[in-house]
Amino acid sequence: MANGFLGLANYAVKMAPQFLERVSEESKRPILPAPQRPRIHDWPQTGLHAAWIGHSTVFLSIDGFTVLTDPVFSSKIGINFGAMTIGLKRLVEPAVQVSAFPRPDLILLSHAHMDHFDLPSLRRLGNRESTVVTAASTSDLLRISHYRGVHELKWNESVQVGPASIRAFEVKHWGARMRNDTHRGYNGYLIESGRYRVVFAGDTAHTDSFRQLRGNRPINLAIMPIGAYNPWIHVHCNPEQALSMAEDAGAELVLPVHHKTFELGREGPVEPLERLLQAAGRSDYRVVLRDIGQEVHRF
Repeated sequence: MANGFLGLANYAVKMAPQFLERVSEESKRPILPAPQRPRIHDWPQTGLHAAWIGHSTVFLSIDGFTVLTDPVFSSKIGINFGAMTIGLKRLVEPAVQVSAFPRPDLILLSHAHMDHFDLPSLRRLGNRESTVVTAASTSDLLRISHYRGVHELKWNESVQVGPASIRAFEVKHWGARMRNDTHRGYNGYLIESGRYRVVFAGDTAHTDSFRQLRGNRPINLAIMPIGAYNPWIHVHCNPEQALSMAEDAGAELVLPVHHKTFELGREGPVEPLERLLQAAGRSDYRVVLRDIGQEVHRF
């Protein structure tokens, strides 16, 4: 795995001139509005509810307990220099702005990559009502005193936050934010609260670790990444693999993320969902939230 990550880093260095040219071109492009706007404030306090805000950012309510995954609301992701960010520009605006939804009970961070761990967004979200659960050796990036509590988890460790049990599990990715901080962790998560079980996969290549999530009760919703596999297949799953891993976990519904928001791979914004739906075949009704801003409800 280490050799694969080293190759990925070397590839990124070689691609630096093209990346800077792309950033320059993207600066001229407008960010499109989100296709839909969820009505989070209208959700009842019972049942499982989810809205796709964009990329890997999902707002969940589990019998009134609210969770926000990998919050990224900035117009660009990358290296921050004060108010300026050098990096990739969004294709589509977030479906909801930070000021327009309730403060989440739990902010769930899978790993420190800039498209999942956006510091400007996290600073805007800082409040004494929200608890953060994050991967090992990543809390130093946060303003810890600005939250109710911050918990780092290694694989197979758990923490209780309100009515929810959060367990970290192993995925196939890497955690370094920059080139040398390879000590940082990276997680998928199983959320169990009352009668509901939800998986947030974070980022992962294909792995059989999702089989360990099967239990006496099904996974009601699996939030799975489906984009950036070309050429990054060693660290990002393709849509068929995402569906296979969700099925390994025993998921009833699959919520695809990590597509349509930033152009991270060569496959483009449309191909990942098309391939996922084709792989699902006659069971494509299990694939929910196909557009940014859609919401799903399960009682």
